[in-house]
Amino acid sequence: MTALRFRRTRLRSTWSPRALSVSGVLLLLASLLTGARAQSSLPAVGAGPGTTVSGISSGAFMAVQFHVAFSGEIAGVGSVAGGPYLCAEGSVSIALGRCMDANPLFGAPDAAYLLRRASTLAAFRRIDPLENLARSRVYVFGGGGDWTVRRPVVESLVAFYRAAGVTEAAMATRLDMPAGHGFIVDGPSDGPGEGCGATAPPFINDCDYDQAGAILRHLLPSAAAVRVAVPAGRLLRFGQAEFLPQPRRHGMDEIGIAYLPPDCAGGGGAPCRVHVAFHGCEQGRRRLDDLFATGTGYLNWADSYRLVVLFPQASDVPFSNPKGCWDFFAYDDPGYATRDGRQMAAVKRMLDRLRSPALRQG
Repeated sequence: MTALRFRRTRLRSTWSPRALSVSGVLLLLASLLTGARAQSSLPAVGAGPGTTVSGISSGAFMAVQFHVAFSGEIAGVGSVAGGPYLCAEGSVSIALGRCMDANPLFGAPDAAYLLRRASTLAAFRRIDPLENLARSRVYVFGGGGDWTVRRPVVESLVAFYRAAGVTEAAMATRLDMPAGHGFIVDGPSDGPGEGCGATAPPFINDCDYDQAGAILRHLLPSAAAVRVAVPAGRLLRFGQAEFLPQPRRHGMDEIGIAYLPPDCAGGGGAPCRVHVAFHGCEQGRRRLDDLFATGTGYLNWADSYRLVVLFPQASDVPFSNPKGCWDFFAYDDPGYATRDGRQMAAVKRMLDRLRSPALRQG
């Protein structure tokens, strides 16, 4: 969402190839060799209940939107540099002034007020009942050096979920790390340095912290889950137009990305679960290729969790969304935050496909 701020001067990028994990490089090379980059259809794998979501920046706002709108079937949410549901109230000015800066003119988001607005949408059945939120697990991260989405915005997200009934035990917050605006990884460097505080493409910062692992361990507690060096599954590209006609007109790419662990391809045994990871502005396929999928650490945990990881892809729209952000401020659709929002409904259809048992033959 750094990219949403058209008026802000971009800081010098401190990213180098070493910021991409060895496993990410190996998986990317494997994808090239096996033809995983060719577009295919998103498969039906009979995924089970317990879907979780997460995102960074505009993707964090999208993840929270998706969680609140479909809370009856989304078990938890991870937000990195994001704010509360309906924060922008359909306005790009509010998105910039309140949901990023929390500047004196707009102030910080009012969690209680936004929860009341969400309650109205629930009463009209535009979103799922808010009572579901109290059963959710929530992870919230805000970098101490993030001047793009500032701390009061992140704190208002915590207040929103607490007001919705999420217990302290189910809430994990991390606001003390001196990180800039980006998704945090445990890279090869000796410790947090220049890269940790960066706010620059690709917005993947090495702070010696495995954020993907922290998110998944909190949302899906499991003593058996382990991080592997080299994921053994398959990275595939699939057509998103099947789920949203003319996706480029509505801020989504023609191609999405998904990762299937080796035993989650529709065979026998217990069903796998799904985690949806939403990238931020300037992190989509057209700018970073597969880097958000391969370089953020989700895939290193997916095999032991038996977790299909869905990476929906946003794209730019001239004038209204030039940096490929997710729609959390109504650039495409006035119903953007409801179950009927175009992008929301498209991702929900992707989930429904993954959960379909139709192709679960051995």
